[in-house]
Amino acid sequence: MIIAVDFDGTIVKHRYPEIGEEIPFATQTLKMLIQERHQLILWTVREGELLEDAIEWCKKRGVEFYAINKDFPEEDVNKNIHFSRKLKADLWIDDRNLGGLPDWGTIYRMIHENKTWADILQEELETPKPQRRKNKWWPF
Repeated sequence: MIIAVDFDGTIVKHRYPEIGEEIPFATQTLKMLIQERHQLILWTVREGELLEDAIEWCKKRGVEFYAINKDFPEEDVNKNIHFSRKLKADLWIDDRNLGGLPDWGTIYRMIHENKTWADILQEELETPKPQRRKNKWWPF
């Protein structure tokens, strides 16, 4: 599967133009997806030195993307007359999703188990919650 991944607010907390701290389990999840043979594309507004900083930040943590801001590594936007900035990705992981960004454990489950957000929510609703014991000293 081809997966486009945003950087600021998705892999790291928003601190643009600086690099914020990692969102828990982001790089660990991305490495697992790469090991499972998914092609990850870094899709970010960053460019120039700010983009290079983000790429290096990811590489230091073991995440190397298939392509960066393009469909495939060899793509040359300057030579392509019919170039479109719209990626040909199967899905996007972005904090600006409608409904926000799920935690990275949920993102992994959705991809690995081929589930939708609705599937995950339905499972949560159907899973019985343990009853809380009332303290004996509390009269209600």
